[in-house]
Amino acid sequence: MDKRPRVLVTEAIHANGVERLRKAVDVIYLPDRPGETIDQHLAEIDGIIVRTASMPADRIARAAKLKVIGKHGVGVDNIDLAAARARKIPVVFTPGANAQAVAEHAFAMILMLSRRIATYSRLLREGRFEAARAETLSTDLLGKTLGLVGLGNVGTRLAKMCRAALDMQVLAFDPYVTPTRAADLGVELVSDLTPLLEAADVISVHTPLTTETRGIIGAAALARMKPTAILINCARGGLVDEAALLEALKNNRLAGAGLDTWATEPTPTDHPLLQLENVVATPHIAGSSQEAFQLVAETVAEDVLGVLRGEQPRNPVR
Repeated sequence: MDKRPRVLVTEAIHANGVERLRKAVDVIYLPDRPGETIDQHLAEIDGIIVRTASMPADRIARAAKLKVIGKHGVGVDNIDLAAARARKIPVVFTPGANAQAVAEHAFAMILMLSRRIATYSRLLREGRFEAARAETLSTDLLGKTLGLVGLGNVGTRLAKMCRAALDMQVLAFDPYVTPTRAADLGVELVSDLTPLLEAADVISVHTPLTTETRGIIGAAALARMKPTAILINCARGGLVDEAALLEALKNNRLAGAGLDTWATEPTPTDHPLLQLENVVATPHIAGSSQEAFQLVAETVAEDVLGVLRGEQPRNPVR
């Protein structure tokens, strides 16, 4: 009898995904095996599922039996795609599976910053009721302008939320989206990032991290934003120059920032951005609602199993 394939799961995923895998393959589930590492299992695995764990070229080279790499999520900058293609190893991911969760998280950050909820809550908990009421007033979003850097699954949902709930005008910069598609969404597509930066009251970044997009929100971009603007990044930390953002926030050249993703993860506890009152910070969990966590795990598990059965992947990274 042929030996069952082995799939390594590097980080915690929803139990439904693990159970689907175990019905068809032998699962090496690292969260249940403290002290064990990815590297010690590379030689024996037929498939691997990663979240933020990296799959660089050297790991792919050492995984001689590897037939498929599954990404639990959307961003694949932690996987050496060129090395996988050279070995003809499909890389599958879960586009859209957590898009609603990320969009809702971005929307919540926008509301928290515009309404200064973190500041008011802190003052109240400190017993400073009247001090909280004397603080600078919060800002309404009705009729303001949202600028989206990236109009994919997440950006599309956030645009709908902001238009429907707050009657916001929406601009988007995305060279891969057609004007017709943008118009269907009620979004004005711009061919250059500059007018979006200058016009938007809220700027939310929803683009993959690539050579072209790394540092897309840097010092020059920040200098073009309104001093009253809010920046949201729930995509990838490398998209934003954190040092430039820190300076803009400290010097009142930007009103606030909501950050779920970071250049270095785990984020150091002494990171200077975490010390600022006008920063709402979360630990890369925007896409990890209960519903999304389950759907992403089930989706990537099914695609990995499909490839191991000899089927064409449903959600390949191209």
